[in-house]
Amino acid sequence: MMLIDTLAQGMLLGGLYALFAAGLSLVFGIMRLVNLAHGDLIILAAYLILTVATVTGLHPFVAVLIAAPLMFGFGWLLQTHLLNRVLGNDILPPLLVTFGLSVVIQNGLLSTFTADSQKLTAGSIEAASVDLGVVTLGVMPVLTFGSAVLVIFLLNQLFYRTALGRAFRATSDDAVTAQLMGIRPQRVFAMATGIAMVVATIAALYLGTRANFDPSIGPARLLYAFEAVIIGGLGSLWGTLAGGIVIGLAQAIGASINPEWQILSGHIAFVLVLLIRPRGLFPRAND
Repeated sequence: MMLIDTLAQGMLLGGLYALFAAGLSLVFGIMRLVNLAHGDLIILAAYLILTVATVTGLHPFVAVLIAAPLMFGFGWLLQTHLLNRVLGNDILPPLLVTFGLSVVIQNGLLSTFTADSQKLTAGSIEAASVDLGVVTLGVMPVLTFGSAVLVIFLLNQLFYRTALGRAFRATSDDAVTAQLMGIRPQRVFAMATGIAMVVATIAALYLGTRANFDPSIGPARLLYAFEAVIIGGLGSLWGTLAGGIVIGLAQAIGASINPEWQILSGHIAFVLVLLIRPRGLFPRAND
């Protein structure tokens, strides 16, 4: 019984990590950009939801409907006016720019909101649970996991069944040839980053309703996201979900043995997977 509960909680936790990673995986899959500011952008989205909820009095699940379009616009502008300028064959400029962006976001949030921890208040749903007999699951973790599956399903549908998805794939495969066919890579990249920011906002909603957050925790969220992407296979969205579940299960099992081992267990699982499958569990065929 204890083992079943541990595995269930670990899998549900993996859904949160998959949400952290989905936007990062999308951006990398399309433009081979490793965004070192991704974790801080999630925290920025959490503070945006908090601000909207505080000013308007809306429930966080409603406030996210206002925050998500704002984050999409921010992502579009960020890609158009900053990141597109440094993309190229050399991976160092984007890394340096996104690292600088991370520092700017952290310090901007610190100056605006101070270092005090904040939390999104979702009401009674935070403590609600569902008794399945064998195991009792919290409603919020179940919603988080369900949202992760839905988000990744919708991203896959967008990627493989729409005209925009065809533009994403064509640009990812060969941006020069895609441009000759009338596709504008810079606009495609901006759209991808905007969508990634919407996913980051959804991740921020569940992060903020399940735990406290402050301006300094972005890099840790980035680390979980990065590990999930690598475990799943670079650019594989369903692989990202699998990667998040692997980390969540490892952390849950580690915590059940010794609470101090929770975070370490996830990192050990990351290393072990890479030792066995260096390209991840589900690498894309063209990687």
